[in-house]
Amino acid sequence: MRDGLLSFTQEAMHFIDGEFTSGTSGKTFDNISPVTGKKIGIVHEGLQPEVDAAVKAARDALHGDWGYMTTAARAELLHAVADEINRRFDDFLEAEILDTGKPKGLASHVDIPRGAANFKIFADLVKNVPTESFMLDTPDGFGAVNYGVRKPKGVIAVISPWNLPLLLMTWKVGPALAAGNTVIVKPSEETPLTTTLLGEVMNTVGVPKGVFNVVHGFGPDSAGAFLTAHPDVDAITFTGETRTGEVIMQSAAKGLRQVSMECGGKNAGIVFADADMDKAIEGTLRSAFANCGQVCLGTERVYVERPIFDEFVSRLKAGVEMMKLGPSDDPETSMGPLISQEHKSKVMSYYKLAVEEGATVITGGGEPEMPDALKGGAWVEPTIWTGLAEDARCIKEEIFGPVCHIAPFDSEEEVIKLANDTKYGLATAIWTENLTKAHRVARHIDVGLVWVNSWFLRDLRTAFGGSKASGIGREGGVHGLEFYTELTNVCVKL
Repeated sequence: MRDGLLSFTQEAMHFIDGEFTSGTSGKTFDNISPVTGKKIGIVHEGLQPEVDAAVKAARDALHGDWGYMTTAARAELLHAVADEINRRFDDFLEAEILDTGKPKGLASHVDIPRGAANFKIFADLVKNVPTESFMLDTPDGFGAVNYGVRKPKGVIAVISPWNLPLLLMTWKVGPALAAGNTVIVKPSEETPLTTTLLGEVMNTVGVPKGVFNVVHGFGPDSAGAFLTAHPDVDAITFTGETRTGEVIMQSAAKGLRQVSMECGGKNAGIVFADADMDKAIEGTLRSAFANCGQVCLGTERVYVERPIFDEFVSRLKAGVEMMKLGPSDDPETSMGPLISQEHKSKVMSYYKLAVEEGATVITGGGEPEMPDALKGGAWVEPTIWTGLAEDARCIKEEIFGPVCHIAPFDSEEEVIKLANDTKYGLATAIWTENLTKAHRVARHIDVGLVWVNSWFLRDLRTAFGGSKASGIGREGGVHGLEFYTELTNVCVKL
């Protein structure tokens, strides 16, 4: 770790109007390592004054050089942002690992590359998206032409989560800036470092002051609540749990401000008897246990066609029991800790509840024995259950940990009904070698995203979002532009 980064990670400051600042609240909170449970630094907490300053900076920037910059010039700057993230790849990797404890292999292959790519992809997209135009007949015979003009929506509040902190933050910031908006990011209090580090990148490549701002803090009575309620914030984009999304919607209602939300999920995995067993096992090991199960798209409910049920359970169990829990820098580590002791308590409560509800614990279900240096971390065992009733709380409620329940099914119609029997509707993974069946079933699953014989494979030009309690709106590709821009129709009489 470089000396400069060491100083940076010890004290995460706000980034407002192009400057790092501790603000005026005088409040700080500890940044705790999920690996060891020890303090790794402090984070400055933002309150109303810090939010006010960030929103003013963002508003002023809309009327400065940024507001008059051409689309091509903005795109060039965002490419420079991506290049600088990649140049400082090791710094971002170190910061991401310090905050999350995830294995180095995972963060280096997913989080940091995708975090950088989000800027380039959306910069290029905005340059190449046309708007509509229509010729209109008029009584005098000369006619009129109507054409659409996309304009930035304004000041965007970005509330980003802790599970994929850089990736999911830039997934929002990238298209917002590409469209010409300015942003204030409130990262999760659990993962402040990569978002703050991005402020250094913005200054290095010459992004105008006030375009990108960061205010740290919590939700209620802190930066999150003050930001989402601020009258000069034009729109709010949020990723997180459904209950928080409901609170944000209540704030956004005042002033009729738009929201885009990707919230919770209780996603199903469906494995048909004709599936390639090797692919299905490998894919489900990832979808249920990657990032210690802390992935909104993960499959906590797995339905397996009865003829292969026993084999699938046995092989998944064997795969789970080969996973090695350990520190990020150990190349043999396949799973890190949960994000915090608080989240560990939540997950462990579900482990206990599942047994009370009648689950058969196939493997896991407790706390692993870790070396002395790691005993203070938020470690839990990857876990498989069978035998729960479909109305059990552990089947209905999102756990967000390294766990899945496996149940048998006997027909296509039955499994569609089982998969849809949830208040959520984010994603589903289907495993079958029958292409016709895959298309047929995918159409009937009430979710925003269906994978067939894959998981977490994303083309960023396509729509992303959830249905039911899993979210509102779609981002990605041109769909994100519908949120990050206002479309004005210009009618010219000829």
